[in-house]
Amino acid sequence: MIRHVAAAHRKGLALEEWGNIQDLWRYWQGRRHALIVRTEVTRDYSSQQAQPEKVKRVMQHVPHPKTVVSPLQRYGWAILILSLGLLACGQPPQAHTTRATTTPPAKPTLPDTLNDGDADGLPDAMELRSYADRESFRRWFTALAELQFYRLSAQWNAEQRDCAGLVRFAWREALRKHDRLWFQGMGDGVEAVAPDVRAYTLDRSPVGEKLFRAEFGSFQEADLTNGKLSEFADARTLKNYNTTFVSRDWRQAQPGDLLFYHQPWVQKYPYHVMLFLGEARHANEGAHDWVVYHTGSSAEDKGEVKKVRLSVLEQHPDRRWRPVEGNKIFLGFYRLKILQ
Repeated sequence: MIRHVAAAHRKGLALEEWGNIQDLWRYWQGRRHALIVRTEVTRDYSSQQAQPEKVKRVMQHVPHPKTVVSPLQRYGWAILILSLGLLACGQPPQAHTTRATTTPPAKPTLPDTLNDGDADGLPDAMELRSYADRESFRRWFTALAELQFYRLSAQWNAEQRDCAGLVRFAWREALRKHDRLWFQGMGDGVEAVAPDVRAYTLDRSPVGEKLFRAEFGSFQEADLTNGKLSEFADARTLKNYNTTFVSRDWRQAQPGDLLFYHQPWVQKYPYHVMLFLGEARHANEGAHDWVVYHTGSSAEDKGEVKKVRLSVLEQHPDRRWRPVEGNKIFLGFYRLKILQ
């Protein structure tokens, strides 16, 4: 193209005389057409005083009869630029659209606080993972249960005073924030026995006050509203869904473990639960086998809280309550799932 432009220039035609860039492009694409025009110009305008306007009109309006400018010639540069753009993108836009529509949607996941990685029915965030938290909970749990033997707390609902009610009350209060207002509400005789649990307190629990699993199965978010997680648990519910078996030998037990009994012939409340203290805080007599429990209530008797050593229970006149391996009614020691 440069060669032909130079030839045109030698004939006395400046670049401005070609009109515009489009004329140059047409000139390059159809050299035959340009030569005819150039000959015509040379023949008619050999003088250096030829008018540029007349030259321009000749080029624009006198195309060679046999010259046909194809779409590829006319729009070649635009096609080249568009092709380079597509190459830069890697693939046509349609390919992106197809891939996006064929990608399966991401599977929804529960928030980290509600995951149940061990499928024990409780969110992982409820489990006390650190040794310090487990020890703090055990100390508060056992101390508050033992304290009910000496003086019943006004915070313990009188209508829930039975064997499982003692466990629920001590469990819930052990997880509270033990500040000045809490101590004032609990009344005299309550002392700080350990730091608060750091993982969570009851007022910022991942499940609120629904601390107890009420059915089998791993935890699902819907359990917060369908009754599978509850604020209430009787002795049977505590055993089946909220604890795991440890042993029938008390020497394998740890403070805060629960003892369960089952009397299948009793229709209304066949299960009974006690709480293992280990070494009692008050009047322990140097022993490490203390338990505390509520005897249960009835229409005639509201029952009471008792504190006794396992060595004494082993000699109980009623064999049903002896915590020994030979007693089929005695189910053994169980540990809270949040302490696993």
